[in-house]
Amino acid sequence: MERVVKTLKNGTRVVFDQGKFDSWCVYLVRTNGSRYAPKDVEYFIGLQKLAAFYPKGKIFADFLEIYHRTNQELNPEVLLFIEQLAATYTTEHQNLMEQWFTVLYAGMVAEENKEHAILKKRIKLLGMHQILVEHISPDNAAAFSKGRAWQELQQILIEKKL
Repeated sequence: MERVVKTLKNGTRVVFDQGKFDSWCVYLVRTNGSRYAPKDVEYFIGLQKLAAFYPKGKIFADFLEIYHRTNQELNPEVLLFIEQLAATYTTEHQNLMEQWFTVLYAGMVAEENKEHAILKKRIKLLGMHQILVEHISPDNAAAFSKGRAWQELQQILIEKKL
């Protein structure tokens, strides 16, 4: 059953619905009714491109503000905070920033609710660090954790002080 996370300023809805494994799949639902589940690589590409327009570290620092406010519960105050953060970007980028930050937030809430996930939201933290701080390609960052044991990823997070 579809659960609305937020209707964005451009009319797009971010929702949770049934995916392959659970009901925590994040979808974007366009105003024409079409919907899809954005993949990590898509928003990694978008955010990495947008980072070039802003002071070094701004997008990652803003992401960290959202990350630290995220737990298992969808919080309307965090969604409002994301809207306020998006307003600090240029007018031409505000809708995209709101969209990707909301998708990331919903994805982290989903990770926090996944039954067998050990690293939880930290997996998104690693990917964002890779693309925005280490400047790893979005394709490589999106595929980085696939096939790796959680212990190996945990060690990488510790080494990076994340």
